[in-house]
Amino acid sequence: MSETVLSPSLLQYRAFVMLWFMRLSSTVAYHMMVVAIGWTIYALTGDPLDLGLVGLVQFVPTVVLTLLIGHLADRYDKRIILRLTQGGYALSAVVLLLAFWQQMLSRELLLVIVFIIGCARAFEIPTGHAFVPALVPMDVLPRATAAWAASNQVATITGPALGGFIYGISPLAACAICVLLFAASCTLTFLFRTQRPVIAREPPTLASIFAGLHYIYTRPRLLGVISLDLFVVLLGGATALLPVFARDILATGPLGLGLLRSAPAVGALLTMAWLTRHPIERRIGPILFAVVSVFGLATVVFALSTSFVLSLGALAVLGAADAISVVLRFTLVQIETPDAMRGRVSAINSLFTGTSNTLGEFESGAVAAWLGAVPSVLIGGIGSIVIALTWMGLFPALRKVDRFEIPKD
Repeated sequence: MSETVLSPSLLQYRAFVMLWFMRLSSTVAYHMMVVAIGWTIYALTGDPLDLGLVGLVQFVPTVVLTLLIGHLADRYDKRIILRLTQGGYALSAVVLLLAFWQQMLSRELLLVIVFIIGCARAFEIPTGHAFVPALVPMDVLPRATAAWAASNQVATITGPALGGFIYGISPLAACAICVLLFAASCTLTFLFRTQRPVIAREPPTLASIFAGLHYIYTRPRLLGVISLDLFVVLLGGATALLPVFARDILATGPLGLGLLRSAPAVGALLTMAWLTRHPIERRIGPILFAVVSVFGLATVVFALSTSFVLSLGALAVLGAADAISVVLRFTLVQIETPDAMRGRVSAINSLFTGTSNTLGEFESGAVAAWLGAVPSVLIGGIGSIVIALTWMGLFPALRKVDRFEIPKD
C-alpha cells in the first residue's frame, strides 16, 4: 500500500518516509478510537447531541492553543513536539483501555478522553504540516503533499474498518492495539534527522504570535483558500452523524459504521495515488471550486440515501472530491508561505480546518437533535455548494489561479 502512495522519487527522502509512516500509524489508531468512542457514547446515551459534543470538546484546545502552537513549531524542534503528541494519544488510549477493563465507562469520562485527544491533535496537525516542506525540495512538494495527505486516507480506510471489526469482538483488544500503534508512531520520530537547522529560539510575543494572522489577511489567495475549507466543512461535514445513519437509517452494526467511515477515504486514497503520479498543474483555481461543489452534491446524495451501497458510493465520491481539494489547498498554503512563517500559518490553517471539522460535528449533532439526521446533512450539502459559488465571487484572485508558482531557493 505504501509503495503505491510513495513514489520512488519520494522514497529517497528518508526523513519524509519516517514522518509518513508516523502519521499512518498514529492516524490508524486515532480513527480506531473515534469509532470506539462514537459507538460507545451513542450506545450509552442514545442522544445525537452527545456526538456533536465530541466535536465541540476537541474544538476547545484547538482554539485556545493554536497561535502559541504556531510560534512553537517555528522556533523549536518539531520532532520533540511530535513525540509529545504521540505520548498524549497513548495516554488517552490507556485511559480508555482501563475504563473498558474496569467497566467504568461514562459520558463524562469519554468526553475527558476526547479532550486529551483534542489537545494532542492541536499540536500534531500544524506541526506535521509545517514539517513536510523542510523534508523535501520545493519542486517535489506537490507530490509530497499528495503522499502526505494519502497517508491520512490509508489510515482513514483501515482505521475505522479495523476499529469497528475489533471493537465488535473485544473493546479491550481495540484499545490495546491503539496503545501499541501510538507507541510505534512515537518511536518513528526518533529515527530521522533533518538537514535544515532549527530557527533560533525566542520568547513568544504578541507580535510573533499574531504574525501569521497578519500574513494571511494581507494575501487574498491564502485567506480565500483557508476560509473556504472552514465554511464548507463547517456546513458539509456528515461524519459526526454516521453512528445515527449506521444504526437508525441503514441498520448496520459497528462494522457497518467502520465501513461508512472508511468509504470517503477509499475515494480519497485512489484519487491521491493518482495525484502522486499525475499532479494537477493547470487551472488550479477553477478545479478547486469544482471539486468543492462535487463535495456538496455527494453530501446531498448521502443524506437522501436509504441504501447502504449507495451511501458508501456517495461517501467515496465525497472523499475523492475532498482529496483533490486538500492537495490543492495544502500545496497553495505551503508554497506561498516562507519557511520562517510556516509553523504559524500552518497553525492558523489547522485552526480553520479543525474548527470546521469539530464545530461542524457539533453543528450537525445540534441540527440533527432539532430536525433529524437527514435534514441536518442535507442542509450541510446544499450549504457547501452555496459557499463555493459565493467564494468564487469574493476571491477572484483564487478563482484565477492557473499554476503553482514554486519559489526559487
